[in-house]
Amino acid sequence: MGLLKHDLKHMVDHIFEIDAFKSKMGEDRDIVTLSFSVKDNNAAVDLEQFIEKGYSFVLDADKTPGEQRDGTYKVFVEMERSHRSYDEIMEIVDGVGKLADIENFKFRYYKDFTSRPLTRENLDEFMPTDPAVYDQKVNESNLSNYKNFFNRSYVEDVNMIDDILTIKKAYADPVHFKYIDFGEKEAILESLEETINVNDFAEIIFLSKYVGDYNITKYGNKLTFENAGKTLVVERIS
Repeated sequence: MGLLKHDLKHMVDHIFEIDAFKSKMGEDRDIVTLSFSVKDNNAAVDLEQFIEKGYSFVLDADKTPGEQRDGTYKVFVEMERSHRSYDEIMEIVDGVGKLADIENFKFRYYKDFTSRPLTRENLDEFMPTDPAVYDQKVNESNLSNYKNFFNRSYVEDVNMIDDILTIKKAYADPVHFKYIDFGEKEAILESLEETINVNDFAEIIFLSKYVGDYNITKYGNKLTFENAGKTLVVERIS
């Protein structure tokens, strides 16, 4: 028996990723990849089979063989990058939404810090459908990628689920943050209304040792990390 409406309710995360993982079917510039986070292995198998059998334009659908560090399973989808990509993504997400009882999806492009509402306008702005434009977009997105932002750090793993950023150092407990903002240093610092917090110096020392060579400052309860002219704003939650 096939899947029915709501069969995957509470099983699929409402934020998915576009072009965040390498393609197995061809060059990344020619293939669009989607990745969905699923809470259970059986649900991931069901979603993989639903997408692979239900959409003729899908080149491949696959799932991770085991549980990810964040406790989820990933389901990957690959399709040709073309002028049809926007409509094909919306068609897939519509079907997944019916199964998972999700009306309002968001997406991250290329592991961007910011998740955006899934609209045709946002896809048009952030997701390239032309291979040449893809190359340019990836180069521009380098430090906006939350993996790359911590490229000078001591941490071994960086993940984002919803708006929670988790960094993990070897032989240490993970540290979790709530994502607030990201952008050019001057614009971000001008937007902060809080004043510098000089009372939590111990936390700055801890994070400097944990993360590495970053300029870390605390404004009220917000922490800023700087790297190559970009600034990340977060609040620590554990």
